[in-house]
Amino acid sequence: MTQSERREYLIQYLLKEERRLYGKKMPADKQGQENLLRSLMNVRLPKPISGDFLKIQDEYLKERNFERGITDIADLKPVVSDTGLYLWQGDITTLKCDAIVNACNSQMLGCFSPMHACIDNFIHTYAGIELRLKMHEIMTKQGHEEATGQAKITPGYNLPCNYVLHTVGPIVQGRLQRKHEELLASCYRSCLELAEKYEVKSIAFCCISTGVFMFPNERAAEIAVRTVKKYYEDTGSRMKVVFNVFKDEDLVIYRTLLYHQ
Repeated sequence: MTQSERREYLIQYLLKEERRLYGKKMPADKQGQENLLRSLMNVRLPKPISGDFLKIQDEYLKERNFERGITDIADLKPVVSDTGLYLWQGDITTLKCDAIVNACNSQMLGCFSPMHACIDNFIHTYAGIELRLKMHEIMTKQGHEEATGQAKITPGYNLPCNYVLHTVGPIVQGRLQRKHEELLASCYRSCLELAEKYEVKSIAFCCISTGVFMFPNERAAEIAVRTVKKYYEDTGSRMKVVFNVFKDEDLVIYRTLLYHQ
């Protein structure tokens, strides 16, 4: 199958599965089809699906992710002050390293809002629906929502990373409090500890709890850098850590912390 044929197959399958959308017209343009497929994957509940679908989906996403461009951690330069730390601006779903970190909500099933711009949505979109199925399995077994500051680990599926670490950051409503800072530090520490158990050699952190969770960006970055450095001191870990930023604002903040202190 060509990439176009795979995309149309996946869309038709998901439309048939979603009765209220069955009969929806297939967009004629590539971008319209990609948007529709992403939206259908975003809203799909974690329920069984055919092996044929997964096979074609995986083939499609591997090619799609290659088309989007992959950045290998091996091609990045560490910060001058510490050869284990890296700063990189870009889409974390295109980074080839052992593990990336997903900032998610307490349900841990991914973002169900079609085409939402959050990292949770992007990671689930380009990993494939296996990720939601796996998280549903983990959370069903756990029997309750995830506590803030903890972490879970899954395969990366169709992403260029081997693993995804999922953590729930604190939501800041009103004034920033010490408990928010302690919980954010716990997110970073929990991910590092879990990654170590799985012998992860490199991990990329997003800016946990900033954005819609309203943690002040500068303070969040200070806690992130401090917690990672403290983990290095306490454990002697040689794990490579990438501080991944998407916004220019965060790039300036992390540059100041990593290069000018």
